[in-house]
Amino acid sequence: MAEKMPPSPGGGITPLQQMLASGTGAILTSLFVTPLDVVKIRLQAQRTPFSKEGKALLCDGSAAVSSSGKCFLYCNGLMDHLYVCQNGNGCTAWYKAPGHFTGTLDAFVKITRNEGIRSLWSGLPPTLVMAVPATVIYFTTYDQLRDYLRARMGSWNHYIPLLAGALARLGAVTVISPLELIRTKMQSQQLSYRELRVCIQSAVAQDGWLSLWRGWGPTVLRDVPFSALYWFNYELVRTWLCRQAWLDGATFMVSFASGAISGTVAAVLTLPFDVVKTQRQIELGDSEVHPASKPSKPSSTWLLMQRIRAESGTRGLFAGFLPRVIKVAPACAIMISTYEFGKSFFQKLNQEQQLRGL
Repeated sequence: MAEKMPPSPGGGITPLQQMLASGTGAILTSLFVTPLDVVKIRLQAQRTPFSKEGKALLCDGSAAVSSSGKCFLYCNGLMDHLYVCQNGNGCTAWYKAPGHFTGTLDAFVKITRNEGIRSLWSGLPPTLVMAVPATVIYFTTYDQLRDYLRARMGSWNHYIPLLAGALARLGAVTVISPLELIRTKMQSQQLSYRELRVCIQSAVAQDGWLSLWRGWGPTVLRDVPFSALYWFNYELVRTWLCRQAWLDGATFMVSFASGAISGTVAAVLTLPFDVVKTQRQIELGDSEVHPASKPSKPSSTWLLMQRIRAESGTRGLFAGFLPRVIKVAPACAIMISTYEFGKSFFQKLNQEQQLRGL
């Protein structure tokens, strides 16, 4: 016998209202999570200063050696951003002389006191430019696909969120991937928009249009399974919590708890793909700094996984477990609860307008 699903607040609102709700959620998530990552990167920069043999700081706190320069991988819970720095140039917001921090709390206090509280949001502009539109596309597409599939297959099918989540993320990654590559080129080579256009035209003429989707494969292998698992578990946990609390619909706290739990589960299960994606992003940044150099080690996704397992064992595929969970869980919780609250607000607004029209 199929279990009754609690009514979703997504019904009765327009796609534009869904976009406004998801956009608000993305902005709030960025505001809350960005300071955590700024502090993390500053602590990493303190441990691995620039030298002739620079190191690429990974999202999990480990380091990969680069011939010169440094690649900062900034992960704010919504999106990963690759920053390519050459001997400290072009990274003033990320790589200032940090002094000495004894820990996370000490870093928060000293950065705020010495550089001003605005320094804690150094990475916010690229997030607002890239991550917010990507999140709007992703969440709106998910809701539209989920409602369409439920209308065709029946709302009792529990695998609809899994399928809709995978397809929505695949579409968002495909749309955003060329923009991410273009932004990386601009940062690494400090190109003007006119020079960038010439650079892109040259790359397309030489390698074809598919060259704009470099790094798409590892991103899909991590993000699509994460999205599928996240939405599948989110709908199940939300339904269970509503049933336990005898609620007809999810409250803000139910959505918050469901987002945190499902985000944690998805983050743990997809961690090996996250490790591989991080290394591929570092290789991408290194190739932008040294376009003539050829990688000496295999860089395909499956060969990278085999190499990591051979060098570090199975534990190497789960490096950065704690930092990823600490960041993903609150980011997912803030994002989904704000999104659901926004949809509930618009639903009530639409109902009131309909009643006044009668």
